Amino acid sequence: MAEARIRRGGTARLTRTTGARGRSGARGRPAKRRSWVDDLLDLLPFSEETLQRMASWAIVGIVLAGVAGIAMLMGLPAMAGQKASELAANAGFEVEKVEVRGVERMDELPIYNIALGQVNRSMLALDLPKVRDEMLRLGWVKDARISRRLPDTLVVDIVERDPVAVWQHGGRLHLIDVQGVVLQSVSAGAMPDLPLVVGPNANLQTAGLNKLMENAPALKPMLAGATWVGNRRWDLRFQSGETLSLPEGDKPSATALVNFARMDGVNRLLGRGIVKFDMRDPDRFVLRLPLGQANDGSGEKPAASVETPAQGEEG
Repeated sequence: MAEARIRRGGTARLTRTTGARGRSGARGRPAKRRSWVDDLLDLLPFSEETLQRMASWAIVGIVLAGVAGIAMLMGLPAMAGQKASELAANAGFEVEKVEVRGVERMDELPIYNIALGQVNRSMLALDLPKVRDEMLRLGWVKDARISRRLPDTLVVDIVERDPVAVWQHGGRLHLIDVQGVVLQSVSAGAMPDLPLVVGPNANLQTAGLNKLMENAPALKPMLAGATWVGNRRWDLRFQSGETLSLPEGDKPSATALVNFARMDGVNRLLGRGIVKFDMRDPDRFVLRLPLGQANDGSGEKPAASVETPAQGEEG
């Protein structure tokens, strides 16, 4: 029941009180208003307790990441890996044997030197991609596959390059493959039975030379060598001693070689003592005869040039 109070010494004021303190709270303060954060939390699909647990785990993750970062800076993982490698090596898991497969021509010693020359020879810590990269730097090695065979054997499968020619340049002889990769040096006294290519960058033109000779299969076995002239065309040398000068360009040189093969098949040009055949001009086929044969046989005049119609026509 409401009651009225009269204050002394002044004008009477009436105040209304109730048994409860009202909506203003225990001490007469206004109620706390909701913020936008509270509204946002109400929209989340999980409770406030779940959110608190997630925050706790996030803090734990941050702490663990910090610890791992400090460990990395201090080199602890590397030290642990090194210790594990040492234990494995002491237990017998160390490279002691190398089994090489696929080698027919190259010297195997460089392969053994690479495989056994690693600083860390533990079977667990051996860097196989690094070993493979080192072996691919060997001229003979076209491809390599490295594998472990526990407890102590490294297996090396080699794919060798095939030698197709000998490259003469700068007074030295080199065995090369079809791509012009230098396989090894050779001496003049131990020349293999392969064509000799001569001239700067002639090794890089070996694939083109092989493709050119495929146009005349009958002449390919007779080829003794070729000179890459002016970095633009070939002079072919046959085993019977003649030289054939071809024009520039893949198509013109192939056409000229096919015509020459056809003429040789009909008239037996090779092996008849002719010094040189010149087909650089598509309209002329020039024969260079030995000294004296083109004239009176006296031997006093230089070698002669005999011109005949091109395209294999008899002149």
